Amino acid sequence: MKSETTHFGYETVTEGEKARRVADVFDSVANRYDLMNDLMSGGLHRVWKAFAIQRSGVREGSRVLDVAGGTGDLALAFAKSVGQSGQVWLTDINNAMLARGRDRLADKGQMLPTAQCDAEKLPFPGDWFDCVSVAFGLRNMTHKDAALAEMYRVLRPGGRLLVLEFSQIWKPLAPAYDFYSFHVIPRVGKLVTNDADSYKYLSESIRVHPDQEELKQMMEKAGFEKVEYFNMALGVVALHRGFKF
Repeated sequence: MKSETTHFGYETVTEGEKARRVADVFDSVANRYDLMNDLMSGGLHRVWKAFAIQRSGVREGSRVLDVAGGTGDLALAFAKSVGQSGQVWLTDINNAMLARGRDRLADKGQMLPTAQCDAEKLPFPGDWFDCVSVAFGLRNMTHKDAALAEMYRVLRPGGRLLVLEFSQIWKPLAPAYDFYSFHVIPRVGKLVTNDADSYKYLSESIRVHPDQEELKQMMEKAGFEKVEYFNMALGVVALHRGFKF
């Protein structure tokens, strides 16, 4: 049987090869992931995540699923919002990232349930969560349509999906952004994590990810309604929000 192909940055690889190489990327950068986020964004990723929390509608007693939650920034913020009567699950396909997130949350006194799982095959019942979030993880998924369909399935009617992701910057700034992405970020990655290639891939993965309108249409195709997006930093990042009715 012929293997299906997909993108790994600018390369065309088999789906199995992509899964292995994405795993290698996050195994490599897990311990310095948070530091690199601060360095690459000048700390702005904290503002972007705070905006996502604000738009989530999560409150006391809500049930939240954080998909590809990595080192736990959003899960921690959600846990503070849902209180003792709510529930927040931290999930990631990568064990190194999930372990890092679990340890960070424990250090802050939050013993949240965690699950290592594939976003395309979520091990949760349908119609269960009030909110599902995925921050800077969707572009690494091979079958984004399948992942969106799974997120739709586990949301209860009236629930909402938040997708926080790098997107398409305002065109006049694209040359400067490209220089920063492909020349500065890999060098910083080399200095901080001793891994320039992983950050080269992460920059490439942004360019092959659907733009704002295309992702909106993908969410609508998965069944989400009232889909809207909010550009931040002139389109460097966009927050998409859609509802299940």
